Amino acid sequence: MTEISRYLDAAILKAEFTETDVLEALQACIELNTYSVCVRPCDIELAQQHCKGTDTAVCVVLGFPHGVQLPASKADEAKRYIELGVDEIDMVANYGWIKSGKWAEVEADVAGVAAQTRAAQVPLKVIFETAHLNTQEIQQMVEVCIRAGADFVKTSTGFNGEGAKLEDVQTMLDTAAGRIQVKPSGGIRDRADAQRFVDLGAHRLGVGWTSCRAICEDTAAQSDSGY
Repeated sequence: MTEISRYLDAAILKAEFTETDVLEALQACIELNTYSVCVRPCDIELAQQHCKGTDTAVCVVLGFPHGVQLPASKADEAKRYIELGVDEIDMVANYGWIKSGKWAEVEADVAGVAAQTRAAQVPLKVIFETAHLNTQEIQQMVEVCIRAGADFVKTSTGFNGEGAKLEDVQTMLDTAAGRIQVKPSGGIRDRADAQRFVDLGAHRLGVGWTSCRAICEDTAAQSDSGY
């Protein structure tokens, strides 16, 4: 049975984090053996230095947190991060376009990044803020991400509205039907929350780094991490 820590993508993403804050977070996540640390672009090199030689991968966010950059800008971001040697990329879809029904544009936006990540064999997770979408939009977005070549669909940035909900994750898993992996994120702060999503069939969990110890050691959560 996989250790719960190996489901965790530990988010170290608050805009106001100092370098000291980031270093503290990285050390804690490495000690807990989280699957990855998910960092701001400005912290890629710092995270790589500290994660080198460990089992904790370095993931970076792209188009974060609103997903409203030009598609060409997102593709350029992906290229730059791949050149820097990141292990994974979590991109934010343009959920304003999703709400507008601009499905061709949304698919092209994801596909432009996926073309870069697939060529480099870097897993791509696509965030689409399920709290802002209805069931039909969630289902359609899973299909879009499959066609576009993404590797995961992900519920939330953790910074805009409610995070992962069981019913939304179930919709994603049912629609995916094994064709793409599913990552609940946002609001997962204790072992019980994490285990519910794992038992449902989630492949990875997005968790604020301050909640990782509570999840791994099954203790009371620390103060709210904003994720």
